[in-house]
Parts: sequence; C-alpha cells; structure tokens
Amino acid sequence: MLAGASRPLDEDDVMPSKRAKLSAVSDGMQMYLDLGLPMDEALTKSYTFFSPLPFASPDNNDNESDGFVLGVDEAGRGPVLGPMVYATCFCRESYYSQLSSIGFADSKQLTEAQRDQLFAKLQTTSVQQHAGWSIRCISPQDISHCMLRRTKYSLNALAHDATIQLIRDALDRGVHITKVYVDTVGPPLSYQKKLQELFPKIEITVAKKADSLYPIVSAASICAKVTRDAHLGNWVFAEQWLQNKMSKEYGSGYPGDPKTVKWLKDSVDQVFGYPGIIRFSWSTCVKLLDERAVKVVWADDEHAPKNTVGKYFVRNGADTRPRSKFFSRNKAIRLASSLNQ
Repeated sequence: MLAGASRPLDEDDVMPSKRAKLSAVSDGMQMYLDLGLPMDEALTKSYTFFSPLPFASPDNNDNESDGFVLGVDEAGRGPVLGPMVYATCFCRESYYSQLSSIGFADSKQLTEAQRDQLFAKLQTTSVQQHAGWSIRCISPQDISHCMLRRTKYSLNALAHDATIQLIRDALDRGVHITKVYVDTVGPPLSYQKKLQELFPKIEITVAKKADSLYPIVSAASICAKVTRDAHLGNWVFAEQWLQNKMSKEYGSGYPGDPKTVKWLKDSVDQVFGYPGIIRFSWSTCVKLLDERAVKVVWADDEHAPKNTVGKYFVRNGADTRPRSKFFSRNKAIRLASSLNQ
C-alpha cells in the first residue's frame, strides 16, 4: 500500500515515499525499496537520502533521552562502473538487541532476495518506531571528476567525507547519537582518531570487517548494497541514444568479474570511449582505452615536458620548447603603437 492511502498502516505494511519502487511481493507483503531517486532518471549527480526519523509509539517507553547507535558501511568501492554508496542505519539503544535479532548480516553473505526483504523490513512501522537509515550515493561521474582533477581527491578522502556527512546529517536532524560503528577505510586507528576528534561527544569504533561484527553496520551494508544494485539493475544511460542499444550485462562491475571484462571490451567506442557509467580513473578502463580506442594527441601536449611535474619548471634557463608566435606578434604590435603616439 502506497503512502498517503486512507487505510492506516499496520505492523506488516511497508511505508514507501512517492519515490519508492516496488521490488517484490513476498508472503503477501508488498516490498518497496525507497532509494530517494526515481529509477527512470539518469544518475549523473551524487545525492543524499534520509529515511523518515524514528517516531515514538504511545504504547512504548521510548523517550527523547534514549540514545541512538549508528553504523556506517559502503557498497561499490572497488568496481570500475556504477555508483559508490555509503549508508547508515541507526536505532535506539534500547531497541538494538531486537534489531540484531531480525537477522541482519554482512550483505555479501546474503542473497539478493534476503537483502531486499531485510531492507523492506526497515520500512515497516514496527521498525520505523525505533530505527532509520540514510544513504549517500556517489555517481560514477563524480568519482571520475574527483580522482582525475589536478588537485587529486582520493577515493579514501571521498569515503571519509561521505561518512562524516552522513553522521552530521543525522545529528542535524536531531538524532541523539551516542555510539558509532564504522567499517574502516584505510588504517582503523588513524580513521577512528579522525572521527573521534570531529565528534568528541560520541563513542566511535572503527574496525575491519565491522559489517560482520556489529549488526547495526550489517544493516547499513544492506542499505548500501540494495541501493547500488537497484541503480545498476535499472540503469538509465545519460547518453540517451544508448538506452536501448547498449547491453546491461555488465555483471558486478568488479574488474575481476568475467562478465564485466567482456562488457568493457565489447562496449568501448573507438572515438567516444565509454558512457558515463564508467569510472574513468580506474586502471582497467585506462588500459582498455589505450588498447582499443583511437589515440588522441592534444596540441598543448606536443611540446609539454613528460613524466614529472618538476619538468614544467625551467632549470638554468634551459627551456627548449618553441615559443608561441603570439608573443612575438603581440610585442611587435605594442612597439608599433608606441611609435605612433
């Protein structure tokens, strides 16, 4: 039943927003995946989505002083294509043991159907009284832009900033967070110290494989994985002419996936390369473009020093590059103008 209908929702109903997508029907229950972005739009820009905040039921003992536990995990960090999704799941401390008993586990250990069912469970009234979730979906175009710009913005920095943003968003919305568990990116101790300095009033734990250690992180991993899979499964190419022409049999997107490798080899255009679903900074993509696409030589690169940034600086006046005619012409014009005055 869609949100806004006249019949009150009971415990087993799902409460989707107007942007929800019907995923499946299981045991008579409609399961909606609320991803914050209509599935008929091209994912060209990153976006953040926050679920409805937990609400108190008249017949429970929850109050505003009850703190919240929050977990953070990601999906799609390593693939050469598609978005990278960071997600949080948070619940009242008094409800944490119940949330753990629902069956949340590392998303990679569950089937797609199991992940969808657990994600749908997060949107039932019985769970929404005590828990919520959020996602930061980073588009492949934004990943490419960040990693290929002059001042490089690494994937680790991108991941850290997404995590920090999601925690701040929860705090800004009034969620009283007391504990945070994060699946690490890079060395856990230095990452934990960084987060602890930013959020000194919150107990921070950063650990390897946190998604298998803490159920709240497992729940976050499911939110992230379901979102990424839904976007890939319903991908809308920004290049509209490709929508009904290009295959979507790209597998998981990981460079080691045979389906992904085949799709990359079959889909490269000799002139235009790849569509925007690709992360162009990945070495897999760079290598295939070098092998299968037409080589492009930019005019400014013909005489540019190679290999190191240091060679852009002149040493001992020994700059052997030919000087542009613009400068000599401009100098002659200025000299002629001064003689006519």
